[in-house]
Amino acid sequence: MSATNSYRPRANQGRRVVVTGIGVVTPLGSTIDTFWNGLTNGRSGISTISSFDADNYPVRIAAEVKNWTLQDIGESPRQWPRCPRQTKFSLGAGISAVNDSGIAQSIDNPHRFGVYLGCGEPFVPFDSFTQSMSTDDAPTKPLRVFDPDITQQYSPNMPALQLAARFGARGPNLNCIAACVSATQAIGQSMRMIRRGDADVMLCGGAHSCIHEFGVTGFSRLSALSQKNDSPTEASRPFDRDRDGFVIGEGAAVLVAEEYEHARNRGAMIYGEITGYGAAQDAYRVTDTHPEGRGTISAMKRALADSRLDPSDLDYINAHGTGTQLNDKVETESIKRAIGPHAFNTPISSIKSMLGHSTTACGAIELAACLLAMQSHVIPPTINLQNADPNCDLDYVANTARDHQCQHILSNNIGFGGQNAALVISNISQSVTGTVRRAA
Repeated sequence: MSATNSYRPRANQGRRVVVTGIGVVTPLGSTIDTFWNGLTNGRSGISTISSFDADNYPVRIAAEVKNWTLQDIGESPRQWPRCPRQTKFSLGAGISAVNDSGIAQSIDNPHRFGVYLGCGEPFVPFDSFTQSMSTDDAPTKPLRVFDPDITQQYSPNMPALQLAARFGARGPNLNCIAACVSATQAIGQSMRMIRRGDADVMLCGGAHSCIHEFGVTGFSRLSALSQKNDSPTEASRPFDRDRDGFVIGEGAAVLVAEEYEHARNRGAMIYGEITGYGAAQDAYRVTDTHPEGRGTISAMKRALADSRLDPSDLDYINAHGTGTQLNDKVETESIKRAIGPHAFNTPISSIKSMLGHSTTACGAIELAACLLAMQSHVIPPTINLQNADPNCDLDYVANTARDHQCQHILSNNIGFGGQNAALVISNISQSVTGTVRRAA
């Protein structure tokens, strides 16, 4: 399908859902412009770990959010003193998304305004944990020294609660924990809530930070992480023959998903329409994706069916693309099986090459990039793709961003535990006010 053709929803699809606001907190920047400029310029956000002393760890690199606080968006840090990083990231991205959309002044019924995030278990501060677990002086020491605020603030539903409280969103409020597809499922389910009339507006997305002693140790013991400590910016190498694992990242992205008529009535600007969502389970192993990618294939096909599109309609695929030997090989084969011969004509890229793998947040950050790619007519690259892998033989937009008009984009995510999810977004050629969102 030509990228100049406009998408027309089928009558049986229910209410239309559009994205009217984007907020991000990432290793490449925490405004839309800095984030997008970093991606399109192929800049890596990966460096030596600074948030803790990793000198004696086998992995000493990560993609950290640096030089950012809630003060950057006008919030007082004293208002959120005990929150873990993922809650602060969620607040930063959520407040930015609401400001971007202008929705705050247009909520007539707070019961139809909800929040659905994908946030994992935040890691308890290492010093608090180790102090509480040391029982040399008395078996009841953990009860006396463990900070009770940790039980409250470090629950994974806290980011959604804090965002709801910040904006008075009294509608559906949920959190999804489904490994690396958490944010994708949160966005997909938010779209379905709006479609069927459960809400008019949803703040949806995800956040996480695994850059911690426990996170690095756990993934290292699984042999999942790159150990290219001497060349951090070159460590994340999706689809490259010499890839040796993913790099831990962190951050957040939150979208304002809104019913189309609601957006039109308030004269909103629109980034794009969420037209398809699919989810499936491998039912195979905890850490290994199914060798034939059966869940991944099913999720992509379900998303396409939900969007009422044919595989040939896709103009770009944002891959999960972690940089592990197994994931990239299986995902490549899954794309071929899901969309057939068109796979060889469809540009594909993995922005994890620049941002690392932000686990439960990655799907939201990647969908934000897809929306910006659609509006700016530029596809971000897969950097560090220097040596062709015969098992990965598709067009991965190697190393340099590409000018390309996109009418329909598929974003794909694969998670531990056999979770798979995919989203399709489509371009609305004009916003309801007659102009188009453009990324800088």
